[in-house]
Amino acid sequence: MGTRRRIAAALVAALFGGCATQPDVITLPHVSHFSDSPPGSALPLGWEAWTLSRFKKPTQYQLVMQDGKTVVKASAHASASGLVHRLAVDPRRFPLLHWRWRVTDLIATADNTRKQTEDSPVRVVVSFEGNLDKLALADRVFFVNIRVLTGQQLPYATLMYIWENRAPRDTVIPSLHTSRVRMIVAESGRDKVGTWQDVTRNVYEDFKRAFGEEPGAITAIGIMTDTDNTGGNVHAYYGDIQFRRVAPSRQFFATD
Repeated sequence: MGTRRRIAAALVAALFGGCATQPDVITLPHVSHFSDSPPGSALPLGWEAWTLSRFKKPTQYQLVMQDGKTVVKASAHASASGLVHRLAVDPRRFPLLHWRWRVTDLIATADNTRKQTEDSPVRVVVSFEGNLDKLALADRVFFVNIRVLTGQQLPYATLMYIWENRAPRDTVIPSLHTSRVRMIVAESGRDKVGTWQDVTRNVYEDFKRAFGEEPGAITAIGIMTDTDNTGGNVHAYYGDIQFRRVAPSRQFFATD
């Protein structure tokens, strides 16, 4: 594997594999809300920071007050890192993923269809378990190489919801590093820059469309603002994230 390919894969491993081996990681059946914590405090239960490596500049994350609610502010300056939350959620029972985000600007040269410019001002990332023995030979070899390189196991599959510059909304962008990562354009273009956006995605249907198979259990969710490939500067905000199921009378959440 080339250096850039190893780094990109190690990033995925750090976000969704590394925490699994730590004994103090808390796995919850729901996503802890940022709004439950006061600004400036430690992260809510279940959330933790991750960094790619000591050679990679991390994005800065902090809890701040916006419009009367505590949210996460991300500040990226030629950097890449994120926050991760371990989970145990059945996407068949709780297929709807809802979140809020706001970007202050786009990354002018970002293009997630090209390795050299694969950055996004906001990402919401979902990992899934599955049978690794079902993977194609090239993917199994890739997974073994990453396990040897990082000591961490990549998830069976990963969906990344991104804000793209040009690709139309709902576009599925395959990762150029591994077939087990798919990016879905949740927002595109400049029309909504600077305003809070409420986004709801059906992760069950998105997974089937992206991978052509039934999803396994959701094992982690993460947020990431990255500008390491383009060298850009960007600020973004993330609100609460929650999984829902729809019932005739009311919304049920992953804690029900």
